[in-house]
Amino acid sequence: MAALIAAMIELQTQLIFPTHAVAPAGPLPEGSERLELRTADGEILRGVHIGPAGSVPGSGTLIIGFGGNAWNAENAAELLHHLYPQADVITFHYRGYSPSTGAPSAKALLADAPLVYDNAVERVRPARIVAVGFSIGTGVAASLARQRKVDGLILVTPFDSLKAVAQSLYPWLPVGPFFRHEIDAARALKGVRAPVAIVTAGRDEIVPAARTDALRSQVPNLVFDRTIQAAGHNDIYTRPEFEGAMREALNRLKA
Repeated sequence: MAALIAAMIELQTQLIFPTHAVAPAGPLPEGSERLELRTADGEILRGVHIGPAGSVPGSGTLIIGFGGNAWNAENAAELLHHLYPQADVITFHYRGYSPSTGAPSAKALLADAPLVYDNAVERVRPARIVAVGFSIGTGVAASLARQRKVDGLILVTPFDSLKAVAQSLYPWLPVGPFFRHEIDAARALKGVRAPVAIVTAGRDEIVPAARTDALRSQVPNLVFDRTIQAAGHNDIYTRPEFEGAMREALNRLKA
């Protein structure tokens, strides 16, 4: 057991942040702009800005996206642009995810999110700011809402505590005392008055329903809550109901 615990401590960063598993990005829409910012400790974060589609009038809304733990940020941007073609969309590769530099950790992701926000807002100067998080990115978005002003949050397959999710996946291991990458989304959202929309997968095999339920109970202003019953954690994005749920979520935030 001691050897197993030692291996868990050593490997958990690779399991939580599988940078080796990130898929290559697809083509970006014409006119997309690549971005770069430097952190206080000298790392470089790289991202992308996709403006409103050419034939669609801009809405004055900025969507700041935070992808899952094996996502390519450019693919996240393209998905958000497809869902919200009237908005400006900005995403950044997490620290340690090429072409960003550094090493990934929960602490780093949470610390970098306000830098991404400040850079995005300065660039676009929007009338409305919405943070959208997917999977582990929901915790980053929740943390951001506690540190910066947002006009709404859309959380897809969210959780209350990353440590609690890890414990549910490995119930036979003493995860708690050895967990290095806690993201406490429920605590972050306490007292946040911005409207929140939640979209979940009915057959989520990664984030148990109990973990999302625990988050819901801490959201002061939940304005939209949709479960796509047949969806799993990773295939929710391919379900025909997903696009409609995401667009309705944004509309509810604006109401």
